[in-house]
Amino acid sequence: MSTAETITYTPDDLLKMPDGKFCELVDGQLLEKAMGAESEWIALELGYLLIDDTRQPRIGWVFGAAVGYQCFDDAPNKVRKPDVSFIRRGRLPNERIPKGHIRIAPDLAVEVISPNDLYSEVTAKVDEYLNAGVRLVWVIDPETRKLSISRQDGRTDVLREDDILSGEDVIPDFTCSVTDLFPPLSTP
Repeated sequence: MSTAETITYTPDDLLKMPDGKFCELVDGQLLEKAMGAESEWIALELGYLLIDDTRQPRIGWVFGAAVGYQCFDDAPNKVRKPDVSFIRRGRLPNERIPKGHIRIAPDLAVEVISPNDLYSEVTAKVDEYLNAGVRLVWVIDPETRKLSISRQDGRTDVLREDDILSGEDVIPDFTCSVTDLFPPLSTP
C-alpha cells in the first residue's frame, strides 16, 4: 500500500511556477486563488480608482491580485495575495518595487469575496493581515453589495451602497461612493 506524500512548497517555488500567480501559499501548501468575473471586475475598478488618486503626486504603490506578500513573521512559508493592495511611499526598501514577493505588510489590503470563498477563510485572512501590520483591510462582498472595514486599532465598520468609502489616514485624499465599486444592477 502506498501513501501519497505531501509536497511542501516555498515562496521561491511559487514565483517559479507558471500558474503561481493564481495561488497563495499557506504552511507550504498551495491554495488556488480563483476569482469570478464579477469579483475581478470589482478589484480592477477599485485598483483603477486608487491608482488615479495616488499617482499625482505619487503617494504610494497600488498592486493587483498577482502580487504576493511574504510578511508574516510567524509563517515564513506563507504568501498571501490580496486582490488589491497599497503601500505608502517611503516604506519599500530604497523605494524600489521588488522583483519577487513583497516582504513588508501593505498599508491597505483588499479582498473581494469570490463565489468559492468561505466566510471563515476570509475572516482568517483579515486577522492575518492585521497581525502582520496592515493598517486598513477592506472586504468587498458583491452578493450583499457591502464593504467591511477592519483597522489596526480593532475598530470595524460596514458600508452600504449609499455610503462613501474613505482612505482614512492611509490614503488621505481618497474617497468614492461604495455603489461605484459594483457593476450596475440590471433593470427588468
